[in-house]
Formats: sequence, C-alpha cells, structure tokens
Amino acid sequence: MVQIEVGDEATDFTCKTDNGGELSLQSLRGQNVILYFYPKDSTPGCTNEAKDFRDLHDSFKEAGAVVLGASKDSVKRHDNFKAKNDLPFLLLSDEEGTLCAAYGVWVLKKLYGREYMGIERATFLIDAEGLIREVWHKVKVKGHVSEVLIALKAL
Repeated sequence: MVQIEVGDEATDFTCKTDNGGELSLQSLRGQNVILYFYPKDSTPGCTNEAKDFRDLHDSFKEAGAVVLGASKDSVKRHDNFKAKNDLPFLLLSDEEGTLCAAYGVWVLKKLYGREYMGIERATFLIDAEGLIREVWHKVKVKGHVSEVLIALKAL
C-alpha cells in the first residue's frame, strides 16, 4: 500500500469534477491545495466535513489555497451533493479508485466485525511547489477543518 509522507512530491492526477469538468493537480501548481478524501456523499460525517470546509472556504482562499473534496461517487452524485449543501469548491469523482489508491486511502476497514474496502477519511496539504506539507489520516470531523486552516496559515 502507498504511504504518502510529509516532504513527498504529491502524485499528479487528472479527475472528473462535479458539473462535468476535469482537473489536474499540475494545473494548480503555484497554489496551495487542500485535498481531502471522504467516504461517501450525503452521509452524516461527510456532509458535516463538507459544510465545515464550506463555512471556512473564504479563509482558505485568503490563505491562498484551493480546496478539493474527493470520493468514489459519480459526477451526478457530486452535483446533487454540491447543490444541496451549497459547496463552493470542486468535488473530484474517482469512480475507478485510482486517485484513492495513489494517495493510500483505499484501505481495509472494519465495522461491527465485518471487513470491507473503503476510503479512509484523510486530508493532504500540498504546497505551491507540489510537495506534501501535512497529512491527516483517520480524520475525526469535529475541529478538523480548523486544524487544516491553522496548518495552511503556518506555511
């Protein structure tokens, strides 16, 4: 399994986005990027995390960062999730799981004794040169987005 560490060069990617777009990490060079992975659109924890990023979006912009959410949901599901929650940032659709695999967040999970593969909630802070500056694994939603913003401002 891939394990991305602080100081590593961020793996480039090109993904479909909500609203039928496409985005590559390379196209964002020169800007800081907050890339956060979440398990599924419209579930309680994922919705709360998205709303937290939404509520602090202006602060992330002022600090020179682009916020990107990523899951294996389809573009259509992302469009609905984004509209319902008034999200001002792009959502990446990784239906094939290549982005999740590249960042090491497609992992074996356990719930009530059952094992299955799923997305580990994780966030990567990528600097303007494309280097990983901070990594959060097994994210607990409460307070996380504020912590990411503090780390961004410390760059």
